[in-house]
Amino acid sequence: MPPAPANRPEASPADDAAETPAAAKTSTSGGFKAWLPLIIMVVLMPALAYATTIFVIVPKLQKGLGGATATTPVATTAAAAGESPAKSKGPAVKKESVPLNKLLVNVAGTQSARYLLVSLSVVGAGPDFKAQMEAHDAQLRDMAQGALRTKTLADLEKPAAQNMIRNELISGFNNILGDGSVEEIYFPEFAVQ
Repeated sequence: MPPAPANRPEASPADDAAETPAAAKTSTSGGFKAWLPLIIMVVLMPALAYATTIFVIVPKLQKGLGGATATTPVATTAAAAGESPAKSKGPAVKKESVPLNKLLVNVAGTQSARYLLVSLSVVGAGPDFKAQMEAHDAQLRDMAQGALRTKTLADLEKPAAQNMIRNELISGFNNILGDGSVEEIYFPEFAVQ
């Protein structure tokens, strides 16, 4: 004779249906696994944003603005030794500044209703830099006015407009005077009217 079943109540199909959703609810709600994607996003997104800013956006901005803010190895070595970078390179070359005053051009796309008035201070090094600038004055003025004449009002309102114009003029002036003659251009006067 088979052993008698223990005093266990028989499970009805209604009881099984009631137990199944409760068991499923317990296994899917809460717990660390449910929060894991959110935790990963909260931790990784700021880190990814920081890395993108430092390694992608900032270098592109520095390149676009025409210079890096990091010190060069020569400047770092010279600063550590207590001397300026110019002294560590050898004999100092005297830099000269030559003004190009009152360049007046119409702003492109304004039907001659608006104009740009610019004065430049061109800085360069070399034994005869000032003489070269005076000898090529007409060419330099023509090149500068031609470059400025192509700028629209939208171009001139950009935050980096002066830096873009500066880089374009340095490149153009160096083509006329010889590569590397012009080191920097400053704008003592820059007005759109």
